[in-house]
Amino acid sequence: MKEYIIDLANHVYEKVSNTTGVLKNRQVHGYSIGGDAQFNIDKVAEDSVLEFVKEKGQPMAVYTEDEGLIIFGKDPEYILIVDPIDGTRPMAAGLEMACVSIAVSKYFKHAKIKDVQYALVMELKTGAFIYGDVLSDKLIFQGYSVDLPNLSKTTELDNMFWTIEFNGHPANLMLASYGHLIDKSANNGGVFIFNSATYSISRIITGQLDAYVDIGNRILKDHPSLLEQFQSVGNGKVLHLFPYDIAAIVFLAKKAGVVITDAYGNSLDETLLMDLSYMNQQSCIAASNEELHKKLLDNIIWMHK
Repeated sequence: MKEYIIDLANHVYEKVSNTTGVLKNRQVHGYSIGGDAQFNIDKVAEDSVLEFVKEKGQPMAVYTEDEGLIIFGKDPEYILIVDPIDGTRPMAAGLEMACVSIAVSKYFKHAKIKDVQYALVMELKTGAFIYGDVLSDKLIFQGYSVDLPNLSKTTELDNMFWTIEFNGHPANLMLASYGHLIDKSANNGGVFIFNSATYSISRIITGQLDAYVDIGNRILKDHPSLLEQFQSVGNGKVLHLFPYDIAAIVFLAKKAGVVITDAYGNSLDETLLMDLSYMNQQSCIAASNEELHKKLLDNIIWMHK
């Protein structure tokens, strides 16, 4: 399985690399089954996944962002949960904040993040990758200048380098919750918007960042009356963390020692891998250490019910 998914990631990388810098890649050609805008470059990546699995010829269930569930062959043992490009907008712009994300679980209807057995994220700008599986406690990596994991020891909110999310998130609600943290850290630390959960969390593993925060789904679950506001900035849908966005990176982050939970501080393990409903979508707070994670949970301003 290790060789299979590394080869799959390389196949996507090669196909996508041949399209970068082409302006038409920034044209929206439709919407995924979850409601996220799909650019032309997404079509290239999606097709490359299905092409690879079909050519390999072994039974496999595949769940991708655009296509949903497709079964290849008879009675597949495993399912691939694939986001062919997590970070479509940076990739379409020729920037580096994009990855192919692959998680593998035994195939059954109610498979969850806790059932992931193999995971890989590969940067689509460089081909660097991080791989892990249930057979070893160690990460396997390629293309990085330091050994991984390389977690930072930053514990102060003022000094943290962190990423936040706005796609599908009303900006006024997000700023009301953590605008003061942006003010604290923007100068003495760093605040970034990468539009890729996979890339953002992987930067904690590499030591380049201290934390990642995406709290939209908690705010919606706490305040269902805000549903229309979230839909208004999401093409009529709720666009929070889908299972295919985080299945692989949650597995790898935990193996690396990253403290990663939903925005309530609870485990992400029970997230169903093939359910895109907003009640199964997720929030996330990830940090390089327990102290910083707790400070984020304690200092975000949670709207009162």
